[in-house]
Amino acid sequence: MRRTLEARAGRRPKAIMSKSIFEKIIAREIPADIVFEDDSVLAFRDVNPKAPTHVLIVPKKPIPRLSEAGPEDEALLGHLLFQARAVAAKLGLNKSGYRLVINNGRDGGETVPHLHCHILGGRGLGWPPG
Repeated sequence: MRRTLEARAGRRPKAIMSKSIFEKIIAREIPADIVFEDDSVLAFRDVNPKAPTHVLIVPKKPIPRLSEAGPEDEALLGHLLFQARAVAAKLGLNKSGYRLVINNGRDGGETVPHLHCHILGGRGLGWPPG
């Protein structure tokens, strides 16, 4: 039996890949408390917040993680950070400060394979995070 190129590369064919929870939120298949949206990104409140303000901002393009972004994603990544700044300002975090976190891979704390940036604020955040 001949295997597909995806199978030989160790990937499932796109037709049978399941959507990440973030793709389902973007498609409005799962409800979320959305705080910002444009053509490229969506920001919504985390359902398991680690700070009084905890918002996730995700690109609508499904990039699994930062290490898998390509040169063609450079403008989108800049837009993601620029809009994270704008969302933080909208949420009133500019005066006291906030933290942006991007987890990459299992050891980096990644739990959803869809690039996203955490916007955390509303209290003092120590270092190291924990």
